[in-house]
Amino acid sequence: MKVLEKISALLGVGGERSAPPPAYAGIADGLVLTESEAWGWWTCETSNSDLMGEAERDGEQARAEMAMTSALAGMDVHLRVLWSPYSAADYRAEAPQLYRAGRWQEWAEDRAARLDQIALPIRHVLLGVRLGTRQISAARRVSDAAGVSPSGVPAPELASWDAAARRLGRRLESSPWRCSAATVELLAWMITREQHRGVPAPVAGRSLVTGAALAALTQGRALPYPDHMRMVDAHGDAAAWVSVLTMPVFPERMSTPGVGEWLRTLAEVVYLPPSQEGQVEDEVWGRLTPVSPEASVRLRVLPKRQAIARTDDVAKTVREQTRSAADHAIGDPGQVITDAGEAMAGLRADLEREESSLVEDHPRLIVTSTTGLEDLRARVDAVTAHYADLGITAQVGTDEQRALWLETWPADRVRVPGLGHVRDTSAMAGAWWWGGARVGDDTGPVIGFLTGSTPGVVRMAPVADHRDATVSAAIGRAGRGKGLTGAMLALEAAMGTAWVLAIDFKGDMGGLPLAAARYGLPTRLVRMSRAMAGTADLIPLLAEAGRDAARTEVPAQLSLVTPAHLRAAGAEVALQAATNHVLDSCTKPATWQVISHLRESSDRLACETGAALWELAQTPHGALFMGRPEGGPAPLTTDPGVWVVQMPGLTLPAVGEERERWTSAQALSVAAMHSILAYGITTSGRPDLRTLTKLVLVPEVHVLTGTPQGRHFLDYISRVGRALGTRLHLDTQDATGLAAMPGVMEQLATVYGFQLTTTAQQDALAEMLGLPPGPRSRELIRSIGIAPSGEIRHGHCIIRDRRFGAATVQIDIPTSELLDLLDTSPRATAEAPAAEKVTL
Repeated sequence: MKVLEKISALLGVGGERSAPPPAYAGIADGLVLTESEAWGWWTCETSNSDLMGEAERDGEQARAEMAMTSALAGMDVHLRVLWSPYSAADYRAEAPQLYRAGRWQEWAEDRAARLDQIALPIRHVLLGVRLGTRQISAARRVSDAAGVSPSGVPAPELASWDAAARRLGRRLESSPWRCSAATVELLAWMITREQHRGVPAPVAGRSLVTGAALAALTQGRALPYPDHMRMVDAHGDAAAWVSVLTMPVFPERMSTPGVGEWLRTLAEVVYLPPSQEGQVEDEVWGRLTPVSPEASVRLRVLPKRQAIARTDDVAKTVREQTRSAADHAIGDPGQVITDAGEAMAGLRADLEREESSLVEDHPRLIVTSTTGLEDLRARVDAVTAHYADLGITAQVGTDEQRALWLETWPADRVRVPGLGHVRDTSAMAGAWWWGGARVGDDTGPVIGFLTGSTPGVVRMAPVADHRDATVSAAIGRAGRGKGLTGAMLALEAAMGTAWVLAIDFKGDMGGLPLAAARYGLPTRLVRMSRAMAGTADLIPLLAEAGRDAARTEVPAQLSLVTPAHLRAAGAEVALQAATNHVLDSCTKPATWQVISHLRESSDRLACETGAALWELAQTPHGALFMGRPEGGPAPLTTDPGVWVVQMPGLTLPAVGEERERWTSAQALSVAAMHSILAYGITTSGRPDLRTLTKLVLVPEVHVLTGTPQGRHFLDYISRVGRALGTRLHLDTQDATGLAAMPGVMEQLATVYGFQLTTTAQQDALAEMLGLPPGPRSRELIRSIGIAPSGEIRHGHCIIRDRRFGAATVQIDIPTSELLDLLDTSPRATAEAPAAEKVTL
């Protein structure tokens, strides 16, 4: 019998190679049961390894190594890295939970269509562990032999395996992989896709899959060829071509980050489809397509005693070869044997001293094409070339395709044992299969996509209640996409029925209300000019907060523009008296009435003060907050929508400049800004509006930080924003200035870091992004706004989310029409017409 087994193994048709495929008996959350075995399955969460500092990477890798030796020692483990296209259909189905205002269906459809267009692959990392062998009763074996056994898994047995999986799962949850039980849908998809590539598993809503439903998942035809497997559909046509690659040679030493991360780099493999060959060389970069090779690694972490015994066996062999060389004429055993002896001695010492062990692993790469055999071979060539650059040999398992393909199935076994490796747990953990890029919220609108080592969409809910800080900031050079980012966040918030106030100091956000009107959102654009007289009048703006709020704010605002000699003579008393009189006697009070009352006063000081203010009210800046309106609806309301106030051309005093030295233009600029800030603060703090979701958008925030009123506004909204239901989004080119405001810095939840070029600004931004200080972070921030062609890359940034994870992201505008509407260039600003209020 042994002779026959050896002959079969020599011919490649015996042993595990010829064993039948696994017969699946049941699938439940976190469990896959075959007729003979039970396996637990978990998903691994992606870690932000792309932008980790060296110390942080070393610490996480050490924790992963410890988890392997403590939680997985002595167990059969199956690691799968799979890819699936992002489902735009799921985003369409989710849209009613995200949006409720305007023509939200059209907004959601534009984003979903864009997701279909870019077709991002999504990575799934699954970890399977063999829990044990199923005990089949004698009666069940008899019924199986007779062909009359019932399908399914007995409930007590299922509960027992579920408890075992939960016990192991609790240990894996605290590992760097942050494992959670794989859902039934994911496990069913993992099984059925082996024969039905690109077809979703029809098991939605099930908690347990058995019987006919389970049998349907594995029904199909696969034809083996020497270098690939051909999947055949129900009509007999080829539906997919699959090639399984082995990895027989690894470098003797591998470093991380670098060659050692051979599982993390799967997403970096790209190729030029055969249909695109022969085109212009300059266009090649834009046509490169991800290969998305999958990985299947079966491994077993040896218990420490077994690992030491394995090391002793190798050391014994080395000693025997050394003695054999000494007993013969050769004398010198050779450098290879000498090095092996030293390596075994060092490895044994490490195994005894450290929390490490040895791993037996069998890596396989799976390359798939749904286009044709030529495309498959082009993909395979790209994979082999990619790993050859790393010093790793990846090659097609010629004449072993069926066995290698079955080996990748969940709950199967190692069928081709001669292509495995033995390495220490440090080297296996250094593969960083869970590493890559991850940032943003788990749910919410899609605002862009990842550009790091793992692709995927980026979700960001700008006004979601995370019970956390409520300030976000976009920081970087002009023209890099900060304004577009803020505009997209404003539109996403308004689509969810938020009240959005955008304070536009530069005057280039005229496209935001146009975009809001395009999608049916209530909106208004207020430009600082004589035509908009009274639009920033504090008395009507604060009417809903009560007249007592105006009694304080209006005299303070008018005092800012009152000439110094009149203030010195006591004009502030007259201002307060006139304000009180108008508020108490008029049914529709306004600031222009306060000025009229002062001009008609018999008191000389009051009359002079009113005359001075009336003259200042004739200027564009003064008319905005103390001019007489021409009638019409209130330009700013507390209704949900997008309200934009443009205040370009402000002439603000220098930081620390004494008030007595302000010019009239500076005083008017500060007073106009004071109106909008007071309105924002009062609206945010109104008790009756606490439940209204509010977002205040402040571009060019360095304009605010130069005045006491501006700094007070930023500090107040930052500190109490969460309690008031108000989110604050800042936009600035000055990272150092923002870093000097501790009240804002402590409340930063999300940072969008765009390109900066000076060392001081780069260091300040790196600190806000949580990046390690030094040349590497500076170069990342400098190059983040540069495309591979060397041109400016708009919208490319580094995002640090509320969980303090950071990754590189491309902010994505779903349509060219929306991009044109939101254009902040001087040409677009000049052409933008005045927006009118839109009602639902």
